[in-house]
Amino acid sequence: MPTQVVPAQPLTNAFSGFTQFWEDVKAVVQPYWYPTEPGERAFSDVIRAWGMLILLILLIIALVGTTVFNSFINRYLLDIIIKEKDLSKFFDALLLYGIALALVTLLVGFSKFLRKQIALDWYQWLNNRILSKYLSSRAYYKINFKSDIDNPDQHLSQEIEPIASNALSFSATFLEKVLEMTAFLIILWSISQQVAVILVAYTVIGNLIAVYLTQELNKINQEELESKADYSYCLTHVRTHAESIAFFRGEKQESNIIVRRFSHLIKNAKRKINWERNKDIFNRGYQAVIQIFPFIVFGPLDIKGEMDFGEISQAALACNLFATALAELINEFGTSGRFSSYVERLSEFSDALDEVTKQPENVSTIKTIEENHLAFENVTLQTPNYEQVIVEDLSLSVQAGEGLLIVGPSGRGKSSLLRAIAGLWNAGTGRLVRPPLEEVLFLPQRPYIILGTLREQLLYPNTNRQITDVELKAVLQQVNLQNLLSRVDGFDTEVPWENILSIGEQQRLAFARLLVTHPSFTILDEATSALDLKNEGSLYQQLQETKTTFISVGHRESLFDYHQWVLELSQDSSWQLMTVQDYRTQNASITKPPTNAQIKTDDSSQDKSLNQAEINTVEGFSHKEMNALTYYSISTIRSKASKGESITTKDSFTYRYDKDPKMLKWVRV
Repeated sequence: MPTQVVPAQPLTNAFSGFTQFWEDVKAVVQPYWYPTEPGERAFSDVIRAWGMLILLILLIIALVGTTVFNSFINRYLLDIIIKEKDLSKFFDALLLYGIALALVTLLVGFSKFLRKQIALDWYQWLNNRILSKYLSSRAYYKINFKSDIDNPDQHLSQEIEPIASNALSFSATFLEKVLEMTAFLIILWSISQQVAVILVAYTVIGNLIAVYLTQELNKINQEELESKADYSYCLTHVRTHAESIAFFRGEKQESNIIVRRFSHLIKNAKRKINWERNKDIFNRGYQAVIQIFPFIVFGPLDIKGEMDFGEISQAALACNLFATALAELINEFGTSGRFSSYVERLSEFSDALDEVTKQPENVSTIKTIEENHLAFENVTLQTPNYEQVIVEDLSLSVQAGEGLLIVGPSGRGKSSLLRAIAGLWNAGTGRLVRPPLEEVLFLPQRPYIILGTLREQLLYPNTNRQITDVELKAVLQQVNLQNLLSRVDGFDTEVPWENILSIGEQQRLAFARLLVTHPSFTILDEATSALDLKNEGSLYQQLQETKTTFISVGHRESLFDYHQWVLELSQDSSWQLMTVQDYRTQNASITKPPTNAQIKTDDSSQDKSLNQAEINTVEGFSHKEMNALTYYSISTIRSKASKGESITTKDSFTYRYDKDPKMLKWVRV
């Protein structure tokens, strides 16, 4: 039977994991320290960063050299005190020792300052770089559709700074402690080669144990980051939706969620404490053995008179400093696990930002043309993942100064059309003609309230616009918010607006922005849903007076009074465009009682009105109604309408499509 060779899978996984970690580190480090892409960093900034780094290295070398020099001064002092007993030499050596100690103090202070300054500069650049990627090409919006990236705000606020500070701390400490260990090992070698060899062997064994202890800590640190992020997010979620939770009296359920996530955080913290206990015991025991080691070896030699006390003291000091340097180095390796976690998460976040902003290949997208009007030309809109068709073969044009109202069942894609206009969704086919987005103002159902003053709220998004307080007061009067100034100390007061303004007041504040900016085009997504009919009517009348071209999404019948056209979206991705008058007539005819119903009325004008509705229903049909009367699909019926072709229904009547803007119906030939 042939021998089966089992591959060393753990070793392979470890190597691939290290390779991936190194790639992640390069992605974070290289653009700052060794930029290869044009425009990544200014050459002067790169030179400044390298100059500070070289100066830090020189300070560390000087610090280690001075520390080694102090060990010889210490040995010399002890020899003078014990053997020579020369007071003049003692004071000279003491002065030199004091100067060396003062120099060590200055070198430690300046090296730590320079280390923090380099880390701060790196953090500032890295934060600006990631933030720029986050806010460019609407990545901050698109990243929400990527389910494997959680808490992007935490990535930005909490996980960038530790990368720079940990990297500088580890690198500087590693260099300093390796130099110290090397220098003191040379000193020990000059005193006793046997002791130096034993110390090196002990160091190798200790490092292997330390690596084993830190491996589990690295995993725990990664889990700690995730559990803290989840716990922080659920608390933020409660603050954001405080009113809804209060209405539902959902405190108990929210408490269960918070306690569950906090329990996971505590469980992870206990595991970390246990492993850190093991590591601390090892570190302390490791140092203790090295501290007692020189006395065991050199003590008998001093008693026998075979070695001077100063030499023994220097050897003991060298062993002690060697142990201290090694302990700090091991501790840095332990914290490097957290560093690797931060690097991994930031690298994943950065890659995700690149992915969501990258133009997809081999997929159809809606072509966008910027002109001074708004039109859909044979547009078929799909969800961003191309899994669902929202509307099919849409063709319409909104004339300047007119209002278009989009209606339809909930979840049928009314707001999705607005996303297409804004360029947020472009999956599909066809051509979208729209003005530059700088000329379009979007008013969502839940207005966006910025963190700023009342003046900035009114001027957003063009907060640099110059407008007087008198003009702003007049705008507040127009939207029935004249009492708002009595609740704050003027236009330049910054307060938590989302907490002090109701949804209705926020919607009126959004309308105030419209009156301030005077956009050429306005998009309203149920922007008056929280207002009473009087306030809604007042705002829409002012909107009409601005002569802006506007598109609204809504369900209220009152909105028909302020629009000329209605676009109705159906469940089967079909659509129909008609005037408001025709839409009302169609709905009235659809909802009228059956013809055999007994309607008793003494008002002859009502009978006349009902008959007129019946006549209109017979004389003109929508695409959807023609679909029910024929064997053709909606798309085929729309195609024949656009080409001017006639259709014969199941009852053998022939119809043609009347393209008159006041008609837009199939009429019998």
